[in-house]
Amino acid sequence: MPNLRDIRKRISSVKGTQKLTRAMKLVATVKLRKAQENILKLRPYADKLLETAGIIAARLEEEDHPLLSRMPVKKMILLVLTSDKGMCGSFNSNVIKQTESEIRNFRGEELILVVAGRKGLGRFKASKINIHKEITGLGEGNAFEKASELSKWFIQEFETKKVQSIKIVYNEFKSAVSQKVITEEILPIKRATLDKMWKEVDFIFEPEKTVLLDRILQMYVATEIYRAIQESLASEHGARMSAMENATRNAEEMIKNLTLEYNKARQAAITKELIEIVSGREAQKGIQ
Repeated sequence: MPNLRDIRKRISSVKGTQKLTRAMKLVATVKLRKAQENILKLRPYADKLLETAGIIAARLEEEDHPLLSRMPVKKMILLVLTSDKGMCGSFNSNVIKQTESEIRNFRGEELILVVAGRKGLGRFKASKINIHKEITGLGEGNAFEKASELSKWFIQEFETKKVQSIKIVYNEFKSAVSQKVITEEILPIKRATLDKMWKEVDFIFEPEKTVLLDRILQMYVATEIYRAIQESLASEHGARMSAMENATRNAEEMIKNLTLEYNKARQAAITKELIEIVSGREAQKGIQ
């Protein structure tokens, strides 16, 4: 049976860990609330922008705009969004598994991997997978600037036909305890399926359709990347909050078990001392 000092040290150590996990949960909760507000405000704008682009695109032929062209995919850019920090459950491992599946299933000539987040970078570098571009610090308030830079590069690569598809792998935020890993293709643009009402409407475009679509598509690509980043950040904070809550609960259970073990060991030590005292007293009586 472990001695009392060892058990006391373990209880003290677990209590220290519990304080840390409880504090991390509170921090994640505050960050999640802010990230959740951001994503809920951004989604309607991104959805309406996509709808508008899709409606205009449906009235154009593929040759009218380079971002509409669908060609056999020989080269593809895959943007992967992971976190810079750990202790967020299966948040990163799920994205990494999905990415590895995309890499295995890719049948083109070249897959250009762009990885955001130190956790993803560490994993893919360890696997000796070639990373074309590395991004860190997306949670430091510069997400929109990073999204704008990426969108300009993506559009240039697609318009010059250096790549034929651009996808993002990230955690879509569902709730504080639920995230879903998805792979989303942002280029080429998806055309909207026009119902009868939209087909019968005769739009007057100002400026002309191709110029208008060009501006909207540039906004759309940047917004979709930014939305994916915000979804990923909200999912990260939610996953970390849940993980730290579970860790705090497990620490509480461990403290109870260790306290019970300590009390048993203490009781056993007291009983042993009493037995030794009584035995010694009886031995003295025998001598007398």
